[in-house]
Amino acid sequence: MSQVVIGVDPHKRTHTLVAADPIGRRLGEKTIRTTSEDHLKVVEWVAQWPGAKFALEDCRHVTRRLERDLLAAGFEVVRVPTHLMAAARRGGREKGKSDPIDALAVAHAALREPGLPAARLDGPAREVKLLSDYGHTLVVQRTELINRLRWHLHELDPSLEIPSRGLRRYCVIDDLAQRLTSFDGLVAQIAREMTAQCRALTEQINNLERPAARPRANTCAELAGSSRLRRVVGGGDPR
Repeated sequence: MSQVVIGVDPHKRTHTLVAADPIGRRLGEKTIRTTSEDHLKVVEWVAQWPGAKFALEDCRHVTRRLERDLLAAGFEVVRVPTHLMAAARRGGREKGKSDPIDALAVAHAALREPGLPAARLDGPAREVKLLSDYGHTLVVQRTELINRLRWHLHELDPSLEIPSRGLRRYCVIDDLAQRLTSFDGLVAQIAREMTAQCRALTEQINNLERPAARPRANTCAELAGSSRLRRVVGGGDPR
């Protein structure tokens, strides 16, 4: 195996990269910010090791942009599960800052484990999951809001009946808002505000279910950034 591996220790504000040769010796080190502009600098830095591949600690909530930019530039990227780095960290104890040590540990883990999962550009499946998770969050918020609202309505007027699941429908919400205008006091004011919040949440939930409202993959900004990265490495299709 003659391929140089670039281990990456990711964080919210910065990423630390360490290049390692096939037997694990440190070749170079670089710390960058987590922007596409800085990722462009990484592509230029790695050009000194043709055919290098990247190994990222599997923290996709902080590495997703870096993964996308590297894949768009044509690099091979693998994900290193955190538990695989424990042995590499224990065997590589040395003095100094922890970020480069951890990045080198990522590279060592990638060298030791040839069958690591390869990163891929996000497709429609992730959009579906994002929409599903966000919609579930909104539904939970609305349910909690409705439960609190019903107690306030009971306090205002025990005879004020709302159909089961009725506060999911605009006609019922609007009728309730109109009836609440006849009540005075703080509880009535809170109930009116909660009714308005319930309507707003219902609109958000319904809009998510409309196909026209779904976000498109590969926005113009993403395509422009990917093109710049590909030009630096001399072209090539993203993986």
